[in-house]
Amino acid sequence: MEARTPEEIKNAVIEMLRTIFDPEIPVNIYELGLIYEINLIKEDVVEVVMTLTSPNCPVAGTLPGEVEQKVKSVSGVSDAVVELVFEPAWNQDMMSEEAKLELGFL
Repeated sequence: MEARTPEEIKNAVIEMLRTIFDPEIPVNIYELGLIYEINLIKEDVVEVVMTLTSPNCPVAGTLPGEVEQKVKSVSGVSDAVVELVFEPAWNQDMMSEEAKLELGFL
């Protein structure tokens, strides 16, 4: 396997995160603004700092695990750590323009 640069790994992780959708909202979690940070904590270990639309979100027990598994499947990533945070609290301003358009906010 050819070594990937940190930027290539981060871009591949972002593309993978765009395949994960909130089951109640037809927009992927990256465009929804649920991903706060993507960090390489080692050459091939990725940390994802994310939130949910609310602490009571029905997928709170499953979504972080799905994120971890999908990030681990990215070429060049050997492990993933997902940190779920609620500060700062998510709000609609964190969504991309694409997400706002898709949901009729623009």
